[in-house]
Amino acid sequence: MISRIDLRGDALPEGGALRDLLPRAEFDVEAALEKVRPICEDVHHRGTAALIEYAEKFDGVKLTQVRVDAKAITDALEQLDPEVRAALEESIRRARIVHRAQRRSEHTTQVVPGGSVTEKWVPVERVGLYAPGGRSFSPPSVIMTVVPAQGAGVESIALASPPQAEFDGLPHPTILAACALLGVDEVYAAGGAQAVAMFAYGTEDCAPANMVTGPGNIWVAAAKRYFTGRIGIDTEAGPTEIAVLADSTADPVHVAADLISQAEHDPMAAAVLVTDSVELADAVEKELEPQVAATKHIEDRIVPALSGKQSAIVLVDGVEEGLRVVNAYGAEHLEIQTADASAVAARVRNAGAIFVGPWAPVSLGDYCAGSNHVLPTGGCACHSSGLSVQSFLRGIHIVDYTRDALAEVTHHVVTLAEAEDLPAHGAAMKARFGWKVPQK
Repeated sequence: MISRIDLRGDALPEGGALRDLLPRAEFDVEAALEKVRPICEDVHHRGTAALIEYAEKFDGVKLTQVRVDAKAITDALEQLDPEVRAALEESIRRARIVHRAQRRSEHTTQVVPGGSVTEKWVPVERVGLYAPGGRSFSPPSVIMTVVPAQGAGVESIALASPPQAEFDGLPHPTILAACALLGVDEVYAAGGAQAVAMFAYGTEDCAPANMVTGPGNIWVAAAKRYFTGRIGIDTEAGPTEIAVLADSTADPVHVAADLISQAEHDPMAAAVLVTDSVELADAVEKELEPQVAATKHIEDRIVPALSGKQSAIVLVDGVEEGLRVVNAYGAEHLEIQTADASAVAARVRNAGAIFVGPWAPVSLGDYCAGSNHVLPTGGCACHSSGLSVQSFLRGIHIVDYTRDALAEVTHHVVTLAEAEDLPAHGAAMKARFGWKVPQK
């Protein structure tokens, strides 16, 4: 069901050569870009009419409007199963605790007497958030995008999620209920690249946004790339992935269950076990069969994901080599199930989120850990972070110098300007002092 990659015996290669040995899903955003380009430009020129047409073409629903009525949002909350509501409320509560602590404060640095630089943090004015509605609709993604945006102080928040034929063209009612719990009343029944285009260009019904965030399929990722520069984005999210670094102390039942939990997202989902224990590898393989047989989404998601080229059991000589492998891989979700897991986790440099020990599974992070589950995929954790309050903040430097403080440094500025062959830069300094460089 799942392949093996044996990296034991020989010295592990460095950098990209090691990454090339590891499993990874194929995710050709560049090819998808050419397909979403005409969709995005159609939304630009025809606005809501194009969104309605694409809802019928891609989602099989006939809409008369794209903006969701406020009553539909409140009705969804009133009709929500009480246990689901309680779970959403607890998820929101925990997420707010974590994200509240991320808000940055203004700080002034006195560089010299009379010269200071203040860094203030200003939220973007308006964001468009995306909640998937495909194979697995994602109410938690509403929480994971809205909570940090609200924590940053974003004034205008809109959310889009694909229209659902079984719900009369509305987004999934649990997504609408989550919006109600979070106080988001601007919601659109729009999915895919067309939803991103709606936020980027604006339509008759929807004001343009400064930034678009949230997970989605390859068409959403391609649209984000298309609009990069016009709007801010979080990341071009690819298929979800889990890596588990485990040794002989790990419980194969736990490891198998966690691999399956990510595989059920999508047939392209990646599930990777890195271990120095052949016995654990054998036990996990053996455990996968009954657990897969007992669950849902077997043939359409789990089996294709586990048997795909993006998933594997990677055998290494020891935990030290395992750390090198997971740091090269840069997993979206990384579990550490080893002896002294905390110490091992502390040495991880590249991961979207790290889950320490047997009692912190990825499923906890997906829903109720308080952490954010909108995370970098496809190895992007080697250079990018998950969604946070900081994602919605812009740092602005405020430079404040007195005459004396400027005079003290003018000769340095003039020297550097002339060395760079930009004499007008130096002249802008000298003009303030009668065109003479003040003496040191």
